[in-house]
Amino acid sequence: MQVMYARCAGLDVHKKMVVGCVMVSGNGGNVEQEIRTFATYTSDLLALSDWLKSHGVTHVAMESTGVYWKPAYNLLEGLFELLVVNARHVKAVPGRKTDVKDAEWLADLLRHGLLRGSYIPARPQRQLRELTRHRANVVQRRAQAVNELQKCLESTNIKLASVATDITGVSATEMLSLLLAGQTQPEALAELARGRLKEKRPLLQKALQGRVEAHHRLILSQLLAEIAWCEEQVSEVGMEIAKRLKEHEELLKRLDEIPGVNQRIAQVAAAEVGTDVKAFPSDKHLSSWAGLCPGNNESAGKRHSSRICPGNRHLKVALMEAANAASRKKGSYLRAKYHRLSGRRGRKRALVGVARTILQSMYYIIQRGTHYQDLGENYYDQRNPEKLANRLAKRIEKLGFKVTVQTVPPAP
Repeated sequence: MQVMYARCAGLDVHKKMVVGCVMVSGNGGNVEQEIRTFATYTSDLLALSDWLKSHGVTHVAMESTGVYWKPAYNLLEGLFELLVVNARHVKAVPGRKTDVKDAEWLADLLRHGLLRGSYIPARPQRQLRELTRHRANVVQRRAQAVNELQKCLESTNIKLASVATDITGVSATEMLSLLLAGQTQPEALAELARGRLKEKRPLLQKALQGRVEAHHRLILSQLLAEIAWCEEQVSEVGMEIAKRLKEHEELLKRLDEIPGVNQRIAQVAAAEVGTDVKAFPSDKHLSSWAGLCPGNNESAGKRHSSRICPGNRHLKVALMEAANAASRKKGSYLRAKYHRLSGRRGRKRALVGVARTILQSMYYIIQRGTHYQDLGENYYDQRNPEKLANRLAKRIEKLGFKVTVQTVPPAP
């Protein structure tokens, strides 16, 4: 096979060590090979960089093993042409699985140009990704704390959630705080109701009558403190994300025009995909990378499971949330698409289809700098009205009626 890179290296990255294999092509097709093992501390990774430089290495390949590739990538970035490859795509021959063999195999594949690197964005975008993913984790911790709060209230016989829509709202929080401060009279607690909750004061008095013991007070106070802390953290991280995306506010507004997409989901899309889509040749490539297209699994003429690929789970979660909201948007094309698919393929597959359409819309909005144009809820009906009319006429005839299909001229 043709040698693409004369001086290259393969790195088998682990938590505590990195095994490197350098291959240098000499005259007459000879290959000089050297293998060394380094620890993953910063000083050792810098020594790894110097070792690669001493051999004149230009290209380096490493597997995307969890998060362990990141320290090496961060220190080698800008010094070499780096490829982070999917471990499933570079499996070695069975029975020859060692760290040294893995490094040699990576270097050999890279040397002949047989590796395809994963999409690794620039450092500013990677930092933005970490912020949006951290915010999502904090939101999940808050949701878990709210669920625990509800469970604890049930054990105290307090049925606040049966009356108040949000047990972490202003009124409910003040009631719980006063309850923990020692006030146990339901009438006094119900007086803290605000807004439309005032109309439910009689129900609140019944719901706030319970038995709060000492251990309940400890648990409730900690959960309320945790919820408040999470809300503060979400707000702080949100301001930092908005600050980093300030110059792309116009793009976020255009993404926000898509049904089901809000500012937070638009920020996640900008962090995961980027503010340009040059890394993706088409919207189909982007859909495949995000894991929103069916897989291919066919053998002996039989088509087996075609579940969607793993893809980028952070982007996928945000898009599925947007699809769930868009499926309820009255008068929208996405709602029509959801109902068109759900009847044949089921609710979950229909949501995946809507999520993919949202991602494709994002792709073209980013690429072309245009605004979102909704095709309308009647798009599928207007695409071929004669076919639809004939199909509906046949359904009516099955009921025992006679139908005549006649074209009505448009109104002047």
